[in-house]
Amino acid sequence: MSVPDSTAATSGAATPHPPRAVVFGCAGPLLAPAEAAFFRDADPLGFILFRRNCETPEQVAALVADLRASVGRPDAPVLIDQEGGRVARMRPPHWAAHPPMGVFGALADRDRVAGREAAWINGRLLAHMLAEVGVTVDCAPVCDVPVEGAHDIIGDRAFSRDPALVSELARATADGLLAGGVLPVIKHIPGHGRAFADSHAELPVVDAPRAALEATDFAPFRALADLPLGMVAHVVLKAIDPDAPASTSAKVVREVVRGPSIGFDGLLFSDDLSMNALDGGVAERARSVLAAGMDIVLHCNGDLAEMRAVAAAVPPMNDAALERWARARAMAGRPQPADPRELAARLAALLGPLAA
Repeated sequence: MSVPDSTAATSGAATPHPPRAVVFGCAGPLLAPAEAAFFRDADPLGFILFRRNCETPEQVAALVADLRASVGRPDAPVLIDQEGGRVARMRPPHWAAHPPMGVFGALADRDRVAGREAAWINGRLLAHMLAEVGVTVDCAPVCDVPVEGAHDIIGDRAFSRDPALVSELARATADGLLAGGVLPVIKHIPGHGRAFADSHAELPVVDAPRAALEATDFAPFRALADLPLGMVAHVVLKAIDPDAPASTSAKVVREVVRGPSIGFDGLLFSDDLSMNALDGGVAERARSVLAAGMDIVLHCNGDLAEMRAVAAAVPPMNDAALERWARARAMAGRPQPADPRELAARLAALLGPLAA
């Protein structure tokens, strides 16, 4: 499998053979020869790590280096879901535990300034941990606004039920990540907080009227629309498109995500194609999310047969996606100096008993 001849412009420079518009996972802690050969031919934009890929710092750093070597791009992005709490791929004893985002909301309910400071420090410490092993993108912060009775797949992964507070703390977290040279991904656009089902298992359908979605669910994403990367949810918003989840709905992407409701012009990832919220085979799913307006397909489970099918269905990144990715990379920059021990001590002091 080879990438078709293509030329795209980014920042005025011609780039032959753009990477394929997909991010892939891999099966285990070591890159298998068959995987390396596949990645060399498929040339995905980058990679994503999961718990199965993370054993020790030395092992993760070696895996990240091998993944980049397989595509011949030392700057290929490597993503991870390192939110804290339940969603942490890198865990003790080799890595520090971080609290779920709901803890920062609880602190901010008592002291708004302390909550913002703690969220920034947490983001900066997450960036330090990830940068040490070469990971450059964190699929965080969660910007969803849960409602009473919603499925706990979001739960304490969200900062708060107050969209204004979610916006503040998500911004602080993203700024902390960026200060450490790691790109944040705001998720799950245009909102997963009202879902009464887990999109990993089935397709959630949200019945709320559009006015409620505009006022609550969309608000944090609208406030953070200047950030570089976003991930779109597999959730049906009946008030906008009753027939397709946001990730495969050109109407939702056009009117809400890219339109005036949110106004996001960063690089858009689909949520994981492997999730059971989507119908059809993985190739069909990949074509559907790209047709809806995603820039990058995300396929996470490391199944080589599935990855081959996805790669055959996904073209190289187009000009718009390349431009958005170039803008994103420019936002990360070099990490600002920081003492992680001092930051960790300050964070512990701010959180107090909430950290337990």
